[in-house]
Amino acid sequence: MRNNEPKKTGDQNIYRMRHTVKNIVSSVLILGSIAFAAPASAGAIDRACRQSDRGASAPQLCGCLQAVANTTLKRSEHRRVAKFFKDPHMAQEVRQSNRRPDADFWLRYRSFGEQVRQVCG
Repeated sequence: MRNNEPKKTGDQNIYRMRHTVKNIVSSVLILGSIAFAAPASAGAIDRACRQSDRGASAPQLCGCLQAVANTTLKRSEHRRVAKFFKDPHMAQEVRQSNRRPDADFWLRYRSFGEQVRQVCG
């Protein structure tokens, strides 16, 4: 059981509701940062996405990915994620790695993916 999870079964609905509200607030903050983001400041993920096969046809999605990354990933992790566009197998290697830093990164990367689905569609 996690430290922040309720110990009583009856409190699980409250926990889920708090988690949902937290996700909604995060999404609103991310959307706000997207609205005010300067289009000229393309990051590593945005550039890698645009250079990929799918990115050329969806530049708005690439910008959205970058905006979400700016709020959910460490700056040093942006380059690592950008490499996944050229070498998707690299993501699989990180996911299956036994190294603790890779496992920690993968948790943040999964959270990034969930936020992308909520915010970017």
